[in-house]
Amino acid sequence: MTPRKLKVATVQMDATPSPVDERLDRAERLVNDAVRGGAQLVVLPELFNTGYDYTPANYARSEAIDGLTVSWMRDMAADHQIYLAGTLMLRDVDEVYNSALLFAPDGQYWRYDKQFPFLWERAFFREGHRPTIAKTELGDIGLLICWDAAHPEAWKCYAGQVDMMLVMSSPPRIASGELVWPDGARMRFNTLGLQSEYDFTGPDMNTRAAWMQVPVVHASASGAFKSPLPLAQISVGVPMLLRPSMWSRWKEADTALLECGYAPSTKIINDQGEVIAHVETDGDGCTLAEITLADKKPKPERYQPPMQHTDALTYLFADVVAPALLAPIYQRGVRRQWGAEMAPMDFSTRVWLWTTMAAALLGFFTGRKLGDK
Repeated sequence: MTPRKLKVATVQMDATPSPVDERLDRAERLVNDAVRGGAQLVVLPELFNTGYDYTPANYARSEAIDGLTVSWMRDMAADHQIYLAGTLMLRDVDEVYNSALLFAPDGQYWRYDKQFPFLWERAFFREGHRPTIAKTELGDIGLLICWDAAHPEAWKCYAGQVDMMLVMSSPPRIASGELVWPDGARMRFNTLGLQSEYDFTGPDMNTRAAWMQVPVVHASASGAFKSPLPLAQISVGVPMLLRPSMWSRWKEADTALLECGYAPSTKIINDQGEVIAHVETDGDGCTLAEITLADKKPKPERYQPPMQHTDALTYLFADVVAPALLAPIYQRGVRRQWGAEMAPMDFSTRVWLWTTMAAALLGFFTGRKLGDK
């Protein structure tokens, strides 16, 4: 078996929320551009059909598997005889997930549920629990969504088992954002004392491609992020403890807005970790490149390098604190929107959440203390 050549396209979309039909029309124009360029596989960004923010409107934006967006994806793949990937908030029985779907031209599809919802995303959808390898005629394809790609263990699950990776993201640059208070006053988010940073879509993603020795196609968002924050008085109030002079703002936290931009990272990476195509401007756009798939699945030849551009504090808040604090908000929101049978959470689940949080906090601080010795 000889190495295979494949023409792929990745799409960038402005993530400002707008009606689904409008966003699907925009996505269709971008897919058409990619098809005219000869793309056999087109990747759309995370939540391409709605845009991205943290408002209660998200509960109504979730769709069933037979909804408008999924039907549109199936039709686009069939009409253009391409493979098409993208994510949406998918309502499945009694839960909502951020699900990546990859459609084949014949209507077959593969689903991957985001395993690590990021911070306030925990208020709007549940986490998945397993990787997905799409065994297609193009090759075996691994799927990840945004913050998942900051976790080395998520990449490790695919190492040696896939021919290429698709990553769909909409990562706002929160650490460099500003809180906008009701009176118009602005405050840099990181001046509250929470200095956490993350940039997993930059060099660290390129490094994963080189480690796995497979191409990575990354679709992402652009534009301006502007959103309230669920549980804002806790989200903002805890860091304010480090800045007593700002405590007078605590009561206004729930009406403040967080404003920031997005990481410009829509790109195609080859199996050597080199960016061979990227979208150069803000706003909607796409880029294409020809990638080479190896004649047999590559296996990493060394240990996976650590993530260099995401700090421990971000992982702590996103993966430990947020799941415990925001689970009740998610439950109330989806039940209010879709009925009392949604988001079942019995007493044992609540105990598990708080026990997990306590254990993870203990492990985090113990690890930090030992690491300082």
